[in-house]
Amino acid sequence: MPSVDVLFESAAKNFDGAILGVVLTGMGNDGLQGCRALKAKGHTVIIQDKRSSVVWGMPGEVYKDGCYDRVLSLAEIAETLRRMKS
Repeated sequence: MPSVDVLFESAAKNFDGAILGVVLTGMGNDGLQGCRALKAKGHTVIIQDKRSSVVWGMPGEVYKDGCYDRVLSLAEIAETLRRMKS
């Protein structure tokens, strides 16, 4: 059952700190509404690029909508998250 929208919308509604939403390869448009909710509250969204995605459905829908901050390859996402943890 698709649940990215539920997760992101819940986080945007209930969490006061900074949120980083990451949308990886996947079919359909799950995550789009959640990314809109995150961006409306000033949070950051990263989506996986088309080239490194097996299926660019979910990140592609977010890309078309424009509710993201960065488009990165899977390797770049991993490196970005690693740097943030440090």
